[in-house]
Amino acid sequence: MIRVAINGYGNLGRGVEQAVSKCEDVEVAVVFTRRDPAGITTKGAPVAHVDEMAAWADKVDVCVNCGGSATDLETQGPQTTAIFNTVDSFDTHARIPEHFAAVDAAAKDAGHLALISTGWDPGLFSMLRVLGDAVLPDGTSTTFWGPGVSQGHSDAIRRIEGVIDARQYTLPVPATVEAVKNGDEVELTTRSMHTRDCYVLAEEGADVERIEREITQMPNYFADHDTMVTFVTAEEMARDHAGIPHGGTVIRRGVTSEGVAANVTFELQLGSNPEFTGSVLVAFARAVARMAARGQVGARTVFDVTLADLSAKEPQELRAHWL
Repeated sequence: MIRVAINGYGNLGRGVEQAVSKCEDVEVAVVFTRRDPAGITTKGAPVAHVDEMAAWADKVDVCVNCGGSATDLETQGPQTTAIFNTVDSFDTHARIPEHFAAVDAAAKDAGHLALISTGWDPGLFSMLRVLGDAVLPDGTSTTFWGPGVSQGHSDAIRRIEGVIDARQYTLPVPATVEAVKNGDEVELTTRSMHTRDCYVLAEEGADVERIEREITQMPNYFADHDTMVTFVTAEEMARDHAGIPHGGTVIRRGVTSEGVAANVTFELQLGSNPEFTGSVLVAFARAVARMAARGQVGARTVFDVTLADLSAKEPQELRAHWL
């Protein structure tokens, strides 16, 4: 039985817990929180404050870090990797090399294994982009996100002073999607591919013009997109934005010989972004536990993980029924 710790009990932490309930070979050993543990109710796992992590070092095989990329994971990653093998979903693409280096140093110092930036993008989509490029080297890859709620972008808005709650919807530009699918010549830029639609619940009396300005000018998140910001009431947020759906598409178009085209498409349609992301994190936590047991140390990405390590099934069953 693989024992996982859940570090952070928000939407993603609860998604990890739900995913574990579907697995026969994984259990939640503990939930870590920055809040008062007495106020956290789980599905049965004990709750401890993050300051008590060291006491669990011998009781956890993998710690799943469920903080946000905007402010949490850059510090959570190295800190928890000093105590446990870890998995995280760091998704600020431009800063992944920097995050990898920091976690790699901490993991090697502690003799632990750490897998960064998994989920569905980065994560599964990353794997499909590399697979498409490997199989169709004479081609191009295009990724569209949405329509759906981005947890990381929503969290980044919630960190702005004066914001109580927020939902950020990533919306592919329909004309650009159709052009790529049809193989038409089209300029692909950050702005031409996606728009960002933000719904914000602000504190009473907050400077909404400042909040909107901070959102639209936020680097790595909104500054390079056409971004719409709508301020809503608590009732509207609860009524219209309670769900967290998402999805996306990776398209690899290429040619195998002159005039012979090939198109590979990988698409996700998710009723719950955090539950699906949690499911991916649990699968990679299984892989980390197995890889660490074989003596691997340092940081890794999804490119370093085999399908056999991700699967709960035995290799002989995979060969007999899944190959």
